[in-house]
Amino acid sequence: MTPSPAPSSPRSRQFKTTSRRGFLRTTGQAAAVSALAGVALPHVHASDSQTIQLALIGCGGRGSGAVANAMSAGGLVLGDSGGTQRATGSAAGGPIKLVAMADLRPERIEGAHKALSRELGDRVDVPKDRQFLGFDAYKKAIDCLRPGDVAMLTTHAAFRAPHLEYAVEKGVNVFMEKNFAADPGGIQRILRAGELADRKGVKIGAGLMCRHSSARQALIQKIRDGALGDIQLIRAYRMDPGYFMGPFAKDRNELLWQLSPGHPYQFLWASGGVFIELMIHQIDECFWIKDSYPISAHGIGGRFAGSTDCSQNLDSYSIEYTFADGTKAQVTGRYIPNCHTDFGTYLHGTKAAAKFSGDVHAPTSMIYNDQRIAPNNVAWRPTKETINPWQAEWDALLAAIRQDKPHNEARRAALSNLGAIMGRAAVHTGKVITWDDALASTFRFCSNVDALTADSPAPVQADAQGRYPAPIPGKTIEV
Repeated sequence: MTPSPAPSSPRSRQFKTTSRRGFLRTTGQAAAVSALAGVALPHVHASDSQTIQLALIGCGGRGSGAVANAMSAGGLVLGDSGGTQRATGSAAGGPIKLVAMADLRPERIEGAHKALSRELGDRVDVPKDRQFLGFDAYKKAIDCLRPGDVAMLTTHAAFRAPHLEYAVEKGVNVFMEKNFAADPGGIQRILRAGELADRKGVKIGAGLMCRHSSARQALIQKIRDGALGDIQLIRAYRMDPGYFMGPFAKDRNELLWQLSPGHPYQFLWASGGVFIELMIHQIDECFWIKDSYPISAHGIGGRFAGSTDCSQNLDSYSIEYTFADGTKAQVTGRYIPNCHTDFGTYLHGTKAAAKFSGDVHAPTSMIYNDQRIAPNNVAWRPTKETINPWQAEWDALLAAIRQDKPHNEARRAALSNLGAIMGRAAVHTGKVITWDDALASTFRFCSNVDALTADSPAPVQADAQGRYPAPIPGKTIEV
Protein backbone atom coordinates (compact mmCIF):
# COMPACT_ATOMS: atom_id res chain seq x y z
CA MET A 1 0.00 0.00 0.00
CA THR A 2 1.02 3.61 -0.49
CA PRO A 3 2.29 5.08 2.76
CA SER A 4 -0.34 7.40 4.18
CA PRO A 5 0.52 11.10 4.11
CA ALA A 6 -0.52 13.48 6.81
CA PRO A 7 -4.30 13.21 7.29
CA SER A 8 -4.63 16.97 7.69
CA SER A 9 -3.64 17.57 4.08
CA PRO A 10 -6.47 17.62 1.52
CA ARG A 11 -3.86 16.48 -0.97
CA SER A 12 -3.37 13.26 0.92
CA ARG A 13 -6.02 11.18 -0.80
CA GLN A 14 -5.02 8.37 -3.13
CA PHE A 15 -5.22 8.96 -6.87
CA LYS A 16 -8.52 7.64 -8.24
CA THR A 17 -9.50 7.96 -11.85
CA THR A 18 -12.90 9.37 -12.69
CA SER A 19 -15.26 6.52 -13.49
CA ARG A 20 -15.15 5.70 -17.18
CA ARG A 21 -18.90 5.28 -17.52
CA GLY A 22 -21.42 7.99 -16.78
CA PHE A 23 -23.48 5.67 -14.60
CA LEU A 24 -20.50 4.27 -12.66
CA ARG A 25 -19.75 6.80 -9.96
CA THR A 26 -17.10 4.91 -8.00
CA THR A 27 -14.16 2.68 -8.80
CA GLY A 28 -13.68 -0.98 -7.90
CA GLN A 29 -14.95 -4.22 -9.36
CA ALA A 30 -18.25 -4.38 -7.50
CA ALA A 31 -19.11 -0.77 -8.23
CA ALA A 32 -18.14 -1.22 -11.85
CA VAL A 33 -20.97 -3.66 -12.48
CA SER A 34 -23.51 -2.60 -9.88
CA ALA A 35 -25.10 -0.34 -12.49
CA LEU A 36 -26.59 -3.43 -14.10
CA ALA A 37 -28.34 -4.60 -10.96
CA GLY A 38 -32.02 -5.04 -11.62
CA VAL A 39 -31.68 -4.69 -15.40
CA ALA A 40 -33.22 -7.63 -17.24
CA LEU A 41 -30.53 -8.69 -19.68
CA PRO A 42 -31.70 -10.97 -22.52
CA HIS A 43 -30.77 -14.63 -21.99
CA VAL A 44 -28.39 -16.28 -24.43
CA HIS A 45 -30.24 -18.63 -26.83
CA ALA A 46 -28.10 -18.15 -29.94
CA SER A 47 -25.65 -20.68 -31.34
CA ASP A 48 -21.90 -20.40 -30.74
CA SER A 49 -21.39 -18.91 -34.20
CA GLN A 50 -23.48 -15.91 -33.15
CA THR A 51 -21.82 -15.42 -29.77
CA ILE A 52 -19.10 -12.81 -29.47
CA GLN A 53 -16.60 -13.88 -26.83
CA LEU A 54 -14.69 -11.40 -24.68
CA ALA A 55 -11.32 -11.62 -22.94
CA LEU A 56 -10.80 -9.01 -20.21
CA ILE A 57 -7.16 -8.01 -19.86
CA GLY A 58 -6.90 -5.76 -16.84
CA CYS A 59 -9.53 -6.52 -14.19
CA GLY A 60 -9.93 -3.20 -12.41
CA GLY A 61 -13.09 -1.12 -12.25
CA ARG A 62 -12.55 0.38 -15.68
CA GLY A 63 -12.33 -3.05 -17.33
CA SER A 64 -15.31 -4.41 -15.42
CA GLY A 65 -17.37 -1.40 -16.43
CA ALA A 66 -16.47 -2.02 -20.07
CA VAL A 67 -17.74 -5.60 -19.72
CA ALA A 68 -21.04 -4.21 -18.45
CA ASN A 69 -21.30 -1.95 -21.52
CA ALA A 70 -20.49 -4.80 -23.89
CA MET A 71 -23.18 -6.97 -22.34
CA SER A 72 -25.70 -4.12 -22.63
CA ALA A 73 -25.06 -3.37 -26.30
CA GLY A 74 -28.27 -3.19 -28.29
CA GLY A 75 -30.39 -3.91 -25.23
CA LEU A 76 -31.30 -2.19 -21.98
CA VAL A 77 -28.83 0.38 -20.72
CA LEU A 78 -28.72 2.81 -17.85
CA GLY A 79 -29.32 6.45 -18.66
CA ASP A 80 -27.59 9.31 -16.88
CA SER A 81 -30.46 9.60 -14.45
CA GLY A 82 -30.24 5.92 -13.53
CA GLY A 83 -33.34 4.81 -15.45
CA THR A 84 -33.23 2.17 -18.14
CA GLN A 85 -33.63 2.99 -21.80
CA ARG A 86 -33.67 0.98 -25.01
CA ALA A 87 -30.51 1.32 -27.07
CA THR A 88 -31.00 2.57 -30.58
CA GLY A 89 -28.20 0.52 -32.15
CA SER A 90 -30.02 -2.83 -32.27
CA ALA A 91 -27.51 -4.09 -34.83
CA ALA A 92 -25.09 -4.35 -31.90
CA GLY A 93 -27.38 -6.76 -30.05
CA GLY A 94 -26.72 -10.46 -29.78
CA PRO A 95 -25.22 -13.06 -27.46
CA ILE A 96 -21.97 -12.11 -25.71
CA LYS A 97 -19.90 -14.02 -23.19
CA LEU A 98 -16.86 -13.24 -21.10
CA VAL A 99 -14.61 -16.29 -21.45
CA ALA A 100 -11.16 -15.26 -20.18
CA MET A 101 -9.58 -12.85 -17.71
CA ALA A 102 -6.00 -11.70 -17.16
CA ASP A 103 -4.28 -9.52 -14.58
CA LEU A 104 -1.11 -9.25 -12.52
CA ARG A 105 -2.92 -9.92 -9.24
CA PRO A 106 -5.14 -12.84 -8.25
CA GLU A 107 -7.29 -10.69 -5.97
CA ARG A 108 -8.19 -8.42 -8.90
CA ILE A 109 -9.36 -11.36 -10.99
CA GLU A 110 -11.20 -12.91 -8.05
CA GLY A 111 -12.98 -9.69 -7.15
CA ALA A 112 -13.97 -8.86 -10.72
CA HIS A 113 -15.07 -12.43 -11.45
CA LYS A 114 -17.25 -12.58 -8.34
CA ALA A 115 -18.92 -9.23 -9.00
CA LEU A 116 -19.46 -9.81 -12.73
CA SER A 117 -20.80 -13.32 -12.15
CA ARG A 118 -23.24 -12.02 -9.57
CA GLU A 119 -24.62 -9.39 -11.92
CA LEU A 120 -24.32 -11.10 -15.31
CA GLY A 121 -24.90 -14.74 -14.46
CA ASP A 122 -24.03 -17.29 -17.14
CA ARG A 123 -22.76 -14.58 -19.44
CA VAL A 124 -19.57 -14.88 -17.40
CA ASP A 125 -18.00 -18.23 -18.28
CA VAL A 126 -14.48 -17.94 -16.90
CA PRO A 127 -13.41 -21.04 -14.95
CA LYS A 128 -10.10 -21.10 -13.10
CA ASP A 129 -8.26 -22.51 -16.10
CA ARG A 130 -9.16 -19.38 -18.09
CA GLN A 131 -8.07 -16.95 -15.36
CA PHE A 132 -4.48 -15.99 -16.13
CA LEU A 133 -1.85 -14.22 -14.03
CA GLY A 134 1.37 -12.47 -14.91
CA PHE A 135 2.94 -10.21 -17.48
CA ASP A 136 2.33 -12.76 -20.26
CA ALA A 137 -1.24 -13.48 -19.17
CA TYR A 138 -2.64 -11.35 -22.00
CA LYS A 139 -1.39 -13.85 -24.58
CA LYS A 140 -3.08 -16.75 -22.82
CA ALA A 141 -6.35 -14.82 -22.55
CA ILE A 142 -6.31 -13.75 -26.21
CA ASP A 143 -5.48 -17.32 -27.23
CA CYS A 144 -8.88 -18.34 -25.80
CA LEU A 145 -10.61 -16.22 -28.45
CA ARG A 146 -11.49 -16.89 -32.06
CA PRO A 147 -11.07 -14.44 -34.93
CA GLY A 148 -14.03 -12.09 -34.67
CA ASP A 149 -14.13 -12.11 -30.86
CA VAL A 150 -13.03 -9.11 -28.78
CA ALA A 151 -9.95 -8.59 -26.62
CA MET A 152 -10.62 -5.87 -24.05
CA LEU A 153 -7.35 -4.07 -23.35
CA THR A 154 -7.84 -2.14 -20.12
CA THR A 155 -4.40 -2.27 -18.48
CA HIS A 156 -2.17 0.78 -18.26
CA ALA A 157 -0.72 2.57 -21.28
CA ALA A 158 2.76 1.04 -21.16
CA PHE A 159 1.30 -2.33 -22.14
CA ARG A 160 -1.29 -1.24 -24.69
CA ALA A 161 0.93 -1.57 -27.77
CA PRO A 162 2.19 -5.14 -27.22
CA HIS A 163 -1.29 -6.30 -26.25
CA LEU A 164 -2.81 -4.66 -29.32
CA GLU A 165 -0.16 -6.09 -31.63
CA TYR A 166 -0.78 -9.61 -30.36
CA ALA A 167 -4.56 -9.37 -30.73
CA VAL A 168 -4.39 -7.95 -34.25
CA GLU A 169 -1.88 -10.60 -35.33
CA LYS A 170 -4.35 -13.24 -34.09
CA GLY A 171 -7.20 -11.63 -36.06
CA VAL A 172 -9.04 -10.72 -32.86
CA ASN A 173 -11.08 -7.50 -32.63
CA VAL A 174 -10.11 -5.03 -29.92
CA PHE A 175 -11.59 -2.57 -27.52
CA MET A 176 -8.74 -0.56 -25.98
CA GLU A 177 -9.02 1.90 -23.17
CA LYS A 178 -7.19 5.20 -22.92
CA ASN A 179 -4.41 5.97 -22.52
CA PHE A 180 -3.00 4.19 -25.54
CA ALA A 181 0.72 4.86 -25.05
CA ALA A 182 2.95 6.63 -22.57
CA ASP A 183 5.47 7.88 -25.10
CA PRO A 184 6.00 8.51 -28.85
CA GLY A 185 7.59 5.09 -29.34
CA GLY A 186 4.43 3.45 -28.06
CA ILE A 187 2.33 5.61 -30.38
CA GLN A 188 4.39 4.39 -33.35
CA ARG A 189 3.49 0.82 -32.42
CA ILE A 190 -0.20 1.65 -32.07
CA LEU A 191 -0.21 3.27 -35.51
CA ARG A 192 1.47 0.24 -37.12
CA ALA A 193 -0.91 -2.17 -35.41
CA GLY A 194 -3.85 -0.08 -36.61
CA GLU A 195 -2.58 -0.26 -40.18
CA LEU A 196 -2.26 -4.05 -39.93
CA ALA A 197 -5.80 -4.21 -38.52
CA ASP A 198 -7.07 -2.41 -41.64
CA ARG A 199 -5.38 -4.97 -43.87
CA LYS A 200 -6.75 -7.88 -41.86
CA GLY A 201 -10.26 -6.48 -41.41
CA VAL A 202 -9.90 -6.37 -37.62
CA LYS A 203 -12.19 -3.90 -35.82
CA ILE A 204 -10.75 -1.59 -33.15
CA GLY A 205 -12.74 0.56 -30.76
CA ALA A 206 -10.94 3.10 -28.58
CA GLY A 207 -12.05 4.55 -25.25
CA LEU A 208 -12.35 8.21 -26.26
CA MET A 209 -16.06 7.99 -25.63
CA CYS A 210 -16.79 11.71 -26.12
CA ARG A 211 -16.61 11.15 -29.89
CA HIS A 212 -19.73 8.99 -29.49
CA SER A 213 -21.70 11.64 -27.60
CA SER A 214 -24.76 12.69 -29.58
CA ALA A 215 -24.81 16.08 -27.82
CA ARG A 216 -21.23 16.84 -28.82
CA GLN A 217 -21.84 15.52 -32.34
CA ALA A 218 -24.75 17.95 -32.67
CA LEU A 219 -22.56 20.85 -31.53
CA ILE A 220 -19.82 19.81 -33.94
CA GLN A 221 -22.35 19.98 -36.76
CA LYS A 222 -23.33 23.49 -35.64
CA ILE A 223 -19.67 24.49 -35.67
CA ARG A 224 -19.19 23.04 -39.15
CA ASP A 225 -22.31 24.89 -40.33
CA GLY A 226 -20.81 28.18 -39.17
CA ALA A 227 -23.06 28.89 -36.19
CA LEU A 228 -20.11 30.19 -34.15
CA GLY A 229 -18.21 31.80 -37.02
CA ASP A 230 -14.50 31.12 -37.27
CA ILE A 231 -13.13 29.39 -34.16
CA GLN A 232 -10.42 31.57 -32.62
CA LEU A 233 -9.81 30.08 -29.18
CA ILE A 234 -10.50 26.81 -27.33
CA ARG A 235 -10.08 26.51 -23.56
CA ALA A 236 -10.01 23.21 -21.64
CA TYR A 237 -9.67 22.86 -17.86
CA ARG A 238 -9.27 20.02 -15.40
CA MET A 239 -8.45 21.52 -12.02
CA ASP A 240 -9.08 19.72 -8.74
CA PRO A 241 -7.55 19.23 -5.26
CA GLY A 242 -4.83 16.90 -6.49
CA TYR A 243 -3.20 13.53 -6.05
CA PHE A 244 -0.49 12.57 -3.60
CA MET A 245 1.93 9.66 -3.50
CA GLY A 246 4.00 8.86 -0.45
CA PRO A 247 7.52 7.43 -0.57
CA PHE A 248 8.36 3.97 -1.84
CA ALA A 249 8.85 1.39 0.91
CA LYS A 250 12.18 -0.27 0.22
CA ASP A 251 11.04 -3.73 1.35
CA ARG A 252 8.62 -4.07 -1.57
CA ASN A 253 9.01 -5.37 -5.13
CA GLU A 254 9.46 -1.97 -6.78
CA LEU A 255 8.05 -2.89 -10.20
CA LEU A 256 4.91 -4.51 -8.78
CA TRP A 257 4.51 -1.64 -6.32
CA GLN A 258 4.56 0.85 -9.19
CA LEU A 259 1.86 -1.18 -10.94
CA SER A 260 -0.32 -1.63 -7.85
CA PRO A 261 -3.77 0.05 -7.81
CA GLY A 262 -3.53 3.84 -7.92
CA HIS A 263 0.22 3.98 -8.47
CA PRO A 264 0.64 3.69 -12.26
CA TYR A 265 -0.73 7.21 -12.77
CA GLN A 266 2.18 8.49 -10.74
CA PHE A 267 4.80 7.10 -13.15
CA LEU A 268 5.44 8.39 -16.65
CA TRP A 269 6.59 5.04 -18.02
CA ALA A 270 3.50 3.17 -16.82
CA SER A 271 0.62 5.46 -17.72
CA GLY A 272 2.02 8.63 -19.26
CA GLY A 273 1.35 10.45 -16.00
CA VAL A 274 -1.60 12.14 -14.38
CA PHE A 275 -1.88 14.99 -16.89
CA ILE A 276 -2.51 12.72 -19.88
CA GLU A 277 -4.68 10.36 -17.86
CA LEU A 278 -6.96 13.24 -16.89
CA MET A 279 -6.78 15.50 -19.95
CA ILE A 280 -6.68 13.19 -22.99
CA HIS A 281 -10.46 13.40 -23.51
CA GLN A 282 -10.46 17.19 -23.55
CA ILE A 283 -7.34 17.36 -25.72
CA ASP A 284 -9.13 15.05 -28.15
CA GLU A 285 -12.12 17.41 -28.02
CA CYS A 286 -9.87 20.34 -28.99
CA PHE A 287 -8.63 18.44 -32.03
CA TRP A 288 -12.16 17.38 -32.94
CA ILE A 289 -13.42 20.96 -32.74
CA LYS A 290 -10.63 22.12 -35.05
CA ASP A 291 -10.83 18.99 -37.24
CA SER A 292 -7.03 19.00 -37.28
CA TYR A 293 -3.96 18.42 -35.16
CA PRO A 294 -1.76 21.24 -33.82
CA ILE A 295 1.50 22.19 -35.46
CA SER A 296 3.23 23.06 -32.17
CA ALA A 297 2.88 23.23 -28.41
CA HIS A 298 4.64 25.06 -25.63
CA GLY A 299 3.81 25.27 -21.97
CA ILE A 300 4.82 25.74 -18.37
CA GLY A 301 4.24 23.77 -15.19
CA GLY A 302 5.67 22.94 -11.79
CA ARG A 303 4.98 22.02 -8.19
CA PHE A 304 3.81 24.22 -5.38
CA ALA A 305 6.37 25.26 -2.76
CA GLY A 306 6.73 22.68 -0.03
CA SER A 307 5.17 19.79 -1.96
CA THR A 308 6.17 16.40 -0.56
CA ASP A 309 4.69 14.42 -3.44
CA CYS A 310 7.04 11.54 -4.28
CA SER A 311 5.64 10.81 -7.75
CA GLN A 312 6.93 11.91 -11.17
CA ASN A 313 3.99 14.23 -11.81
CA LEU A 314 3.91 17.97 -11.68
CA ASP A 315 0.84 19.54 -10.11
CA SER A 316 0.36 22.34 -12.67
CA TYR A 317 0.30 22.13 -16.46
CA SER A 318 -0.56 24.95 -18.85
CA ILE A 319 -0.17 24.25 -22.56
CA GLU A 320 -0.80 26.42 -25.60
CA TYR A 321 -1.44 24.46 -28.77
CA THR A 322 -1.16 26.31 -32.10
CA PHE A 323 -2.97 25.11 -35.23
CA ALA A 324 -1.96 25.77 -38.84
CA ASP A 325 -4.38 28.70 -39.18
CA GLY A 326 -2.99 30.37 -36.04
CA THR A 327 -5.89 29.35 -33.80
CA LYS A 328 -4.94 28.53 -30.21
CA ALA A 329 -6.13 25.90 -27.77
CA GLN A 330 -5.27 26.52 -24.13
CA VAL A 331 -5.25 23.36 -21.99
CA THR A 332 -4.83 23.71 -18.22
CA GLY A 333 -4.45 21.06 -15.56
CA ARG A 334 -3.93 21.92 -11.91
CA TYR A 335 -3.99 19.53 -8.97
CA ILE A 336 -3.54 21.61 -5.81
CA PRO A 337 -5.81 21.73 -2.73
CA ASN A 338 -7.85 24.76 -1.65
CA CYS A 339 -7.82 26.35 -5.10
CA HIS A 340 -10.42 27.19 -7.73
CA THR A 341 -11.71 24.07 -9.52
CA ASP A 342 -13.00 23.70 -13.06
CA PHE A 343 -13.75 20.83 -15.43
CA GLY A 344 -14.93 21.87 -18.86
CA THR A 345 -14.13 22.68 -22.48
CA TYR A 346 -15.13 26.02 -24.00
CA LEU A 347 -14.68 27.60 -27.42
CA HIS A 348 -14.94 31.08 -28.84
CA GLY A 349 -15.80 31.95 -32.42
CA THR A 350 -16.17 35.23 -34.24
CA LYS A 351 -19.97 35.06 -33.80
CA ALA A 352 -20.45 33.42 -30.39
CA ALA A 353 -18.99 31.21 -27.68
CA ALA A 354 -19.97 27.66 -26.72
CA LYS A 355 -19.47 25.10 -24.01
CA PHE A 356 -18.44 21.75 -25.43
CA SER A 357 -18.46 19.55 -22.33
CA GLY A 358 -18.65 19.80 -18.58
CA ASP A 359 -17.91 18.24 -15.21
CA VAL A 360 -16.96 14.53 -15.39
CA HIS A 361 -17.35 14.77 -19.18
CA ALA A 362 -21.03 15.67 -18.89
CA PRO A 363 -22.69 16.38 -22.28
CA THR A 364 -23.56 19.94 -21.24
CA SER A 365 -23.02 21.28 -24.76
CA MET A 366 -24.54 24.66 -25.60
CA ILE A 367 -24.09 27.78 -27.69
CA TYR A 368 -24.32 31.26 -26.15
CA ASN A 369 -25.72 34.43 -27.66
CA ASP A 370 -22.30 36.09 -27.60
CA GLN A 371 -18.98 35.62 -25.78
CA ARG A 372 -20.52 35.61 -22.30
CA ILE A 373 -20.58 32.09 -20.88
CA ALA A 374 -23.50 32.30 -18.47
CA PRO A 375 -26.62 30.19 -17.73
CA ASN A 376 -28.92 33.07 -18.69
CA ASN A 377 -27.23 33.63 -22.05
CA VAL A 378 -27.84 30.29 -23.80
CA ALA A 379 -28.99 30.42 -27.41
CA TRP A 380 -29.01 26.68 -28.27
CA ARG A 381 -28.88 23.27 -26.60
CA PRO A 382 -28.84 19.86 -28.30
CA THR A 383 -31.45 17.18 -27.80
CA LYS A 384 -30.82 15.33 -24.55
CA GLU A 385 -28.76 12.19 -24.96
CA THR A 386 -30.67 8.91 -24.67
CA ILE A 387 -27.59 6.68 -24.75
CA ASN A 388 -24.53 7.60 -22.72
CA PRO A 389 -21.29 7.76 -24.75
CA TRP A 390 -19.65 4.88 -22.88
CA GLN A 391 -22.46 2.66 -24.12
CA ALA A 392 -22.60 4.21 -27.58
CA GLU A 393 -18.96 3.38 -28.31
CA TRP A 394 -19.64 -0.28 -27.59
CA ASP A 395 -22.83 -0.26 -29.66
CA ALA A 396 -20.81 1.06 -32.60
CA LEU A 397 -18.02 -1.51 -32.25
CA LEU A 398 -20.30 -4.52 -31.85
CA ALA A 399 -22.60 -3.41 -34.69
CA ALA A 400 -19.54 -3.19 -36.95
CA ILE A 401 -18.45 -6.68 -35.92
CA ARG A 402 -21.87 -8.26 -36.43
CA GLN A 403 -22.39 -6.51 -39.78
CA ASP A 404 -18.72 -6.87 -40.82
CA LYS A 405 -18.34 -3.16 -41.52
CA PRO A 406 -15.09 -1.18 -41.22
CA HIS A 407 -14.46 0.21 -37.75
CA ASN A 408 -10.95 1.21 -36.71
CA GLU A 409 -10.39 4.05 -34.25
CA ALA A 410 -6.71 3.21 -33.65
CA ARG A 411 -5.17 5.99 -35.74
CA ARG A 412 -7.41 8.76 -34.42
CA ALA A 413 -6.90 7.58 -30.83
CA ALA A 414 -3.15 7.32 -31.25
CA LEU A 415 -2.81 10.78 -32.78
CA SER A 416 -4.90 12.41 -30.07
CA ASN A 417 -2.72 10.63 -27.51
CA LEU A 418 0.35 11.88 -29.38
CA GLY A 419 -0.99 15.42 -29.11
CA ALA A 420 -1.31 14.96 -25.36
CA ILE A 421 2.25 13.60 -25.18
CA MET A 422 3.43 16.57 -27.23
CA GLY A 423 1.88 18.99 -24.73
CA ARG A 424 3.23 17.12 -21.72
CA ALA A 425 6.70 17.10 -23.32
CA ALA A 426 6.53 20.84 -23.92
CA VAL A 427 5.97 21.42 -20.20
CA HIS A 428 8.47 18.81 -18.99
CA THR A 429 11.27 19.85 -21.36
CA GLY A 430 10.65 23.59 -21.46
CA LYS A 431 10.86 23.46 -25.26
CA VAL A 432 8.49 24.22 -28.11
CA ILE A 433 7.51 20.79 -29.46
CA THR A 434 6.28 20.58 -33.04
CA TRP A 435 3.86 18.01 -34.40
CA ASP A 436 6.53 16.82 -36.82
CA ASP A 437 8.95 16.36 -33.91
CA ALA A 438 6.44 14.27 -32.00
CA LEU A 439 5.33 12.22 -35.01
CA ALA A 440 8.92 11.34 -35.94
CA SER A 441 10.04 10.53 -32.39
CA THR A 442 10.74 6.98 -31.21
CA PHE A 443 11.46 8.00 -27.60
CA ARG A 444 10.44 5.41 -25.00
CA PHE A 445 10.49 5.57 -21.20
CA CYS A 446 10.85 1.77 -21.00
CA SER A 447 12.48 0.07 -23.96
CA ASN A 448 11.94 -3.48 -22.64
CA VAL A 449 8.28 -3.29 -21.65
CA ASP A 450 7.50 -6.45 -23.66
CA ALA A 451 10.03 -8.44 -21.66
CA LEU A 452 9.11 -7.33 -18.13
CA THR A 453 8.54 -10.01 -15.51
CA ALA A 454 7.85 -9.85 -11.80
CA ASP A 455 11.61 -10.14 -11.25
CA SER A 456 12.53 -7.23 -13.52
CA PRO A 457 13.95 -4.04 -12.03
CA ALA A 458 11.51 -1.15 -12.13
CA PRO A 459 12.05 1.16 -15.13
CA VAL A 460 12.50 4.11 -12.75
CA GLN A 461 14.11 3.84 -9.32
CA ALA A 462 13.36 5.67 -6.08
CA ASP A 463 16.09 7.64 -4.33
CA ALA A 464 17.16 7.10 -0.74
CA GLN A 465 14.11 9.01 0.52
CA GLY A 466 11.72 6.93 -1.58
CA ARG A 467 11.09 9.77 -4.04
CA TYR A 468 11.06 9.48 -7.82
CA PRO A 469 12.65 11.90 -10.31
CA ALA A 470 10.31 14.62 -11.53
CA PRO A 471 10.84 16.36 -14.89
CA ILE A 472 13.34 19.24 -15.00
CA PRO A 473 12.68 21.77 -17.79
CA GLY A 474 15.83 22.42 -19.79
CA LYS A 475 17.20 18.94 -18.99
CA THR A 476 14.38 16.42 -19.45
CA ILE A 477 13.96 14.71 -22.83
CA GLU A 478 10.66 13.11 -23.85
CA VAL A 479 10.58 13.50 -27.65
